[in-house]
Amino acid sequence: MMETSPHKHVAVLAFPFGSHPLSLLTLARKLANVAPGVHFSFLNTQKSNHSLFSTAKPDMMISPNIKAYDVADGVPEGHVLSSNPIEAVELFIKASPENFKRGLEVTVSETGKKISCLISDAFLTFAVELAEDLHVPWIPSGAELEVQGATLEFIPGLSQMRVSDLPKEVLSENVEGSLFARMLNQVGLVLPRATAVVLNSYEELNPPLLNRDLKSKFRKVLNVGFYTASLPSQSGLDLTGCMAWLDEQKERSVAYISFGTVATPPHNELIALAEALEVSGIPFLWSLKDNIKDLLPKEFVERIGIQGKIVAWTPQTQVLAHASIAVFVTQCGSNSVAESIANGVPLICRPFFADHHMTGRMVEEVWEIGVKVEDGILTNSGLLNSLELILGHEKGKAMRDKAEALKHTVQVAASPNGTAAKDFSHLVELLSMS
Repeated sequence: MMETSPHKHVAVLAFPFGSHPLSLLTLARKLANVAPGVHFSFLNTQKSNHSLFSTAKPDMMISPNIKAYDVADGVPEGHVLSSNPIEAVELFIKASPENFKRGLEVTVSETGKKISCLISDAFLTFAVELAEDLHVPWIPSGAELEVQGATLEFIPGLSQMRVSDLPKEVLSENVEGSLFARMLNQVGLVLPRATAVVLNSYEELNPPLLNRDLKSKFRKVLNVGFYTASLPSQSGLDLTGCMAWLDEQKERSVAYISFGTVATPPHNELIALAEALEVSGIPFLWSLKDNIKDLLPKEFVERIGIQGKIVAWTPQTQVLAHASIAVFVTQCGSNSVAESIANGVPLICRPFFADHHMTGRMVEEVWEIGVKVEDGILTNSGLLNSLELILGHEKGKAMRDKAEALKHTVQVAASPNGTAAKDFSHLVELLSMS
């Protein structure tokens, strides 16, 4: 635990979509635990804060020196959002940075402490100007491939990457018409102005050339390790019964399926996925919202019996750490892949958007710990082939071995004397000096 001034006040600005706010809050909690003399104000939308701090997620018990504040989400009163998730993003960006300026004023007024440092999601490019106006350090945080992809430059050391893997928002020809595309295109331009760039990764996972490139672009690069993979376990809590069900399964026998909080496969892919699981006979745990579960054939839900369990929510870090899990079918979000790597679980990837395609390429061609589904969509035969490859094929054994080796690499890097611990200490020092 580090001695810090009781007058330090760090504002943490979240991008309230997907896994972004959970990642940033987890980082803030880790910092708050080792710097109890620093006050952390976590600024996020009301909807996202409610999701993070709901009683359904007891692992998010908050530290006494962190307080959450709501900022406007930009959605007009009475407006009904469409099914396009980008609409909510655009409205939020339109309301920024004024919503965060008002939120910062509230935090200062309530705490009586001036802001001493701004930590933000790397997507919130306007935060650099907020920090400069306040004459305080700006420390953006993000997943590594999101940071690299947003620069729209060749990625050294990753010759396997394709232009098509970059987020479509970055490649959009209509940059001026899309606030989100404009924001992403700004990321690479403003990050060199940051006091330090904090990455949700480990230096050892990257080709050396990539590490050198990152360090040449930015003032300071800190790989502080996977954020959500280190969440505390919910000992004794099994709200959906999924952990008890896993306890009854054989070691390395279960396929775990989850596509995160935002992505949902099209209806035809859901049906194909259900059919493939049933035909395979493989035990499976499927995290699927109730309204989406209703789209599955009723006879499928009835027929699977004890072969599978479908629940609306899972404690994912606990699930992936369970001895029964053999493979993870995922959208390839950065947090999901990080949690899988931390537990040595190979992956079957069905990317959708954002950094999913880039991360999927890393999984399949750089780390070689999984495969992307054939032609990028879920089909009955394609998923069966992928399951057979990973669970039974000789090539699959090589993937399983590499996943286990990568888990060991991460454990060493995350140890008290590892590179991530050292970078995290540097981050704490930056907050203490600001």
